[in-house]
Amino acid sequence: MRSKSWILLLLGALIALAVAPAAFAQVATAKVRVIHASPDAPAVDVIVNGNRALTNVPFFAASAYLDLPAGSYDIQVVPAGATSPVVIDAKGVRIEAGKAYTIAATGKLAEIKPTILMDDLTAPAAGKAHVRVIHFSPDAPAVDIKVAGGPTLISNLAFPNASNYLPVDAGSYDLQVTPAGGTAVVLDLKGTRLEAGKIYDVFAVGELANIKVEVAVTTPAAAPAALPRTGGETGIAMWALVAAMALIGAGLVMRRRVA
Repeated sequence: MRSKSWILLLLGALIALAVAPAAFAQVATAKVRVIHASPDAPAVDVIVNGNRALTNVPFFAASAYLDLPAGSYDIQVVPAGATSPVVIDAKGVRIEAGKAYTIAATGKLAEIKPTILMDDLTAPAAGKAHVRVIHFSPDAPAVDIKVAGGPTLISNLAFPNASNYLPVDAGSYDLQVTPAGGTAVVLDLKGTRLEAGKIYDVFAVGELANIKVEVAVTTPAAAPAALPRTGGETGIAMWALVAAMALIGAGLVMRRRVA
């Protein structure tokens, strides 16, 4: 039954895209992915501009990037199947054409908030990979990321921040996570393989006592489109939003590596 419901959801999304006005192709777009990173929060629904766009999203689920019309959105997060309490109420969230974003629910439930990251999907140079580390563990201290027996790559990364993207040679690395300025290894990531041409987002998630690592891998493609506007965009944007969010709901994905 679950497989059938997912198939129906996907078909509904495809139909919505098929019957959207032809002018939809002219709407300027951005790339957006959504992440549930609140470790003690239940599964949630995401309401966008008054429409329930994602349902029953568990911790730690992350969508692939999807193209959404640029513009301003009101985003609410509520417990799955409910209308209250509204645990996140973010009004006027703007996404700009030609840019990429990660929108995450972060922090423990009592202090949950939206964290919006600007993502860089520029293709790495030949033989290189890009790596970014995101600290989404709410009760963990600031950390350093090091090569075992080698240099410190990232220093003093605190919740809920992200490092810059680091260009590194493709290959296999033994990485360690330690408290900032310390030597005790909190996470030992031996044999971390980085492939040329890929972008790696490494998320530290969960509470400190059960911290783990999740890895999202992106292969850069064409930049988000910024095409001419043709008018009547509000209706077009909502068609696209509902369809795209349905596709997100049908394809919540994350490549996982548990420490």
